[in-house]
Amino acid sequence: MRRKILLAPIVALLLTAIVAGPASATYPDRNGRMLFQADTGSGSQLYTIKANGHDLRQVTDVTEGEAVLGDWSPDGRQIVYEHGAEAFARVEIMNADGSNVRVLAGTGTETGVTFAGDPSFTPDGEHIVFNKFVEATEDFGIWIMDLDGSDQHEIGDLPYGDPNVSPDGNTLLMLSSIDDEGRQQALFTANMSGGDVEQITSYALDAAGKSDWAPDGRRVITSDNANIPEQSANVVTVPADGGEPFHVTEYSDPDVRAYVGGYSPDGHWIVFRLEDHGQHALCLVRPNGTGLRTILPLSDFRPRGIDWGPPASRQ
Repeated sequence: MRRKILLAPIVALLLTAIVAGPASATYPDRNGRMLFQADTGSGSQLYTIKANGHDLRQVTDVTEGEAVLGDWSPDGRQIVYEHGAEAFARVEIMNADGSNVRVLAGTGTETGVTFAGDPSFTPDGEHIVFNKFVEATEDFGIWIMDLDGSDQHEIGDLPYGDPNVSPDGNTLLMLSSIDDEGRQQALFTANMSGGDVEQITSYALDAAGKSDWAPDGRRVITSDNANIPEQSANVVTVPADGGEPFHVTEYSDPDVRAYVGGYSPDGHWIVFRLEDHGQHALCLVRPNGTGLRTILPLSDFRPRGIDWGPPASRQ
């Protein structure tokens, strides 16, 4: 996820093209800007962009480590993200324009906590769920906290990653792998007390590390074959209570892979990264697999951790 590639010239070209003209947790609403991470050559930073490919903005400027895994607040005014480096990983929050950065959890704020990351807002916008590892107890799990970092507590016994809360606020979507190498990953759900854990995809699906709820809460979305280079990866949706996956994309070439970002707030689109023989594009498609569109064309610029936010009028 954090391999370095020199992208500063690519970013400059994209910014020029965007100025000149045409060349993410999700909540039911109209559509706003997209948020994603991309490598600048000296670490990942967070960017936002309009759904038509215009107005690319870099909104973080971390000088140590990388800014990754950003998530929009339901009102579009804030972004929570993971700030990671070799010596630490912590959860930070900032205004949508990148101002007023605050540390909420992780090394530097709590003794004995060596990792806090992968954060996302609850649908009411009042809490943040995240992963946390406490070295003293060797405990890794899903935690929840207030927006100022206070009242942190663990949600049951859930040693899972990528926590996301359903639109109705009642269910956690989580990721687990069959081994410590992160191979053969599956999606699980649980209630907000940490009980009623259910596996909703098979390990054979090998779900990607990024997933999302449909705005109506009936389906979840991920990509398959995430760690199987011999097969193409495709965007798939699955009933929220488990069932047969539906392939939104149907690529078959192992060198062409579709990695999901998430639903649009209105539920009419899915954003994903297309990898095509070493090049990367940011694309849209309808949930039924029709209407494929390109937002950013194939290049060395690699959007990752994509989240589609609420209306621009709120930002």
